[in-house]
Amino acid sequence: MTKTIRMSAALVLRDDGLALLVRKRGTLAFMQPGGKIEPGETAEEALTRELCEEVGLVATTAALEFLGRFEAPAANEPDHIVVADVFLLHVGDGAVSATAEIEEIRWISPMEPGDILMAPLTEHHILPFYRQRKAAIAD
Repeated sequence: MTKTIRMSAALVLRDDGLALLVRKRGTLAFMQPGGKIEPGETAEEALTRELCEEVGLVATTAALEFLGRFEAPAANEPDHIVVADVFLLHVGDGAVSATAEIEEIRWISPMEPGDILMAPLTEHHILPFYRQRKAAIAD
């Protein structure tokens, strides 16, 4: 039986247009920073907590722009589906560091991420959504 993980995640963008991806300790796939929504938390509250815990980024809920709810197979938990509320967050110069369970951080181009192993939610939903949105704005 497939289980559902409710989470909140951020598409964190620097001024130069690069997006932040993180890789948790003991895993291979890169993904957006974020995490599970605790009982009594809103998606925004969970995300600001997780951003601070994972990458030392202090963000306000007012700075988050809701992009949508996305669903994909979980990258690190077999037989689980991730249902994520995803928010856009602009961070200026993007001064972040790997803390807590984060092993590695990478800044990638959302338009051309290169040859990097990504979680299904990131690779097949969040980045394509962002590319489509950017193309629509440019038209």
